[in-house]
Amino acid sequence: MTAKYIFFTGGVVSSVGKGVTAAAIGRLLKERGFKVAVQKLDPYINVDPGTMSPYQHGEVFVLDDGAETDLDLGHYERFIDVRLSRVCNVTTGQVYAEVISKERHGDYLGGTIQVIPQITNEIKRRIGAVAKATGAEIVLVEVGGTVGDIESLPFLEALRQLRSDLGRENTLYIHVTWLPYIGATGELKTKPTQHSVRELRSIGISPDVIVARSDYPVEDSLCEKIALFCDVEKRAVIPMATTPVLYEVPLLLEKARIAEFITERLKLEARRKPDWAEWTRLVEEVRREKPSVSVALVGKYVELQDAYMSVREALKHAALHLGVELKLSWVHSVELEKDRGWNQLKEVHGIVVPGGFGGRGIEGKIRAARFARTEKIPYLGLCLGMQLMVVEFARFVLENEEANSTEFDRITPHPVIDLMPDQRQINDMGGTMRLGLYPCHLQPGTIAAKAYETDLVEERHRHRFEFNNDYRTILGEKGMRFSGLSPDGRLVEIAELVDHPFMLGTQFHPEFLSRPNRPHPLFTAFLKAVCDQAGIQIYPRDQAS
Repeated sequence: MTAKYIFFTGGVVSSVGKGVTAAAIGRLLKERGFKVAVQKLDPYINVDPGTMSPYQHGEVFVLDDGAETDLDLGHYERFIDVRLSRVCNVTTGQVYAEVISKERHGDYLGGTIQVIPQITNEIKRRIGAVAKATGAEIVLVEVGGTVGDIESLPFLEALRQLRSDLGRENTLYIHVTWLPYIGATGELKTKPTQHSVRELRSIGISPDVIVARSDYPVEDSLCEKIALFCDVEKRAVIPMATTPVLYEVPLLLEKARIAEFITERLKLEARRKPDWAEWTRLVEEVRREKPSVSVALVGKYVELQDAYMSVREALKHAALHLGVELKLSWVHSVELEKDRGWNQLKEVHGIVVPGGFGGRGIEGKIRAARFARTEKIPYLGLCLGMQLMVVEFARFVLENEEANSTEFDRITPHPVIDLMPDQRQINDMGGTMRLGLYPCHLQPGTIAAKAYETDLVEERHRHRFEFNNDYRTILGEKGMRFSGLSPDGRLVEIAELVDHPFMLGTQFHPEFLSRPNRPHPLFTAFLKAVCDQAGIQIYPRDQAS
């Protein structure tokens, strides 16, 4: 069977919700029995987002094979419940690097290298690679940015060509646009959408479906107007008002019957009737009034919450499973260093310290770990959060405030966290860390082993520094338990404190594998401890059913 392709473009403004829309439609198609894969085309010239500032890009989402990708791939994996690979994220930098490498190698036999056809051919090759690598029957392809951006033109041209290459019955274009609300007149305006579609059609792409995003309900008359002026079928204009419940989007799209239009248009027969019972219960649980627990996320990029997208969602997944309402408090670690924000921290039932890079705000995170340890507040450290938990405990045990990671102090007398040996000769920053899925052997009787209920797991990593084994004995004698190790016993993957309700850190990123209907065991265990701290009785959904 020839793979079918659905292309997503965005109009009017960025951050309109293309990624969530693509992910939700992918879920609709999976519910009908199709094997689905999703790809993100990012127009920036960076080879990948691995070296980009979280303030500019948000979270870097890591895949099993070690690819550092756009955060939208996190939406894809969480909604569709799939495991994607590096072919699913393409940047302009990757495309041009490949074409220039071939030119230097002489592969073009001295021909002139141009955007058309060499660049567009490489883009099309990478789009085609998804179905080959995954065996997907339907590939959803999202183009980052907004129609009209000069940097996205080669991608759009490649998408235009693919309709001729693959045939109309194998391609479908969905344009996600925004309807601005004019407060003075109290109305939604369709004119920006009309201009956006005109821009898209000037490139040679006529959308088959328009998803009209808005913060307000979209009346039927507006859909009719969009259909008339944008030359699409009335039933192919899908109103999508903003919902406070992210995971309701698939249900709203199901109600709008977009999947029926897509399958009909692509000449597909659904293999089974979609079963939304579990998903509906999930959304109902979000809306149900529940006892609340408060958790502080102590980070250095909290101004842009997208930098911790997967951590936030993983906490929500665990809270839903346990039947509690998560009240997430965002605490800036730099503020803690200035003795500000402590009242906020003292009011929570649990503390999460996520990953990050660079020395700014590090001492604030260490102080948060000390507060959690001394006050017996449940603590979950992720990657850097685990390393700083170790640093804080080492300072306490060694009675030396100079204990540190060599990432922040190269001449520390106690380098309890140090650069991995195989990282010492590496100079390039991009794509050179310990990345991707690695096994972890759990030690019997530990908090981690009880949470996972198994003795071997695989988790996704993204780090250069690791626990220094020279300190394993002394810290172990004082109450730090190394509950997760690499199979050869060389690398500490999980550390926890013995004399504490729950103080655990992971060198890996468990948040990347959490799903709304299958929360990650460590996040669930952490929130159970938080509920105990708050004195709340929990009723997990799997037990309640």
